[in-house]
Amino acid sequence: MDHYHIHPLEPLRFPLVARFYKTYYPPGKPKKDEHIWVVDGSCGLCGAVRFQPRQDYQLLTGMLLHPHLRGTGLSHQLLDAVQPVLAQRPSFCLAFRPLTALYAQHGFSSVDTQALPEELAARYQSYCHSGKDLVAMKYTPKA
Repeated sequence: MDHYHIHPLEPLRFPLVARFYKTYYPPGKPKKDEHIWVVDGSCGLCGAVRFQPRQDYQLLTGMLLHPHLRGTGLSHQLLDAVQPVLAQRPSFCLAFRPLTALYAQHGFSSVDTQALPEELAARYQSYCHSGKDLVAMKYTPKA
């Protein structure tokens, strides 16, 4: 069984993460101002999740695992590892509908568009009008 190390991205490894997204999810292009956490395994980079900081909140975006590792529970390990990051400030995600149960197991719940910050609500509406089947979700820390 492979052992994984989940940790914040070292800035020097940004090009590796950019290449990982370009290979497995080209629309999810990472940006240098994002807070990125990565999953390393014996074969190198296995996954990543990004946090886009905004003035009053953060957006969890672009969670990505290597295709061969999907369905192994590694996404749960990644979401468990970033719980302290999620609890730092109001956190949202715009989840693809099939992934809402996954996020719900880690403290996210569906919210109405009116509950989103204005900028995020506009982004959500734009994505939905372009045909993406997304669910707006907000993180609530466990008591």
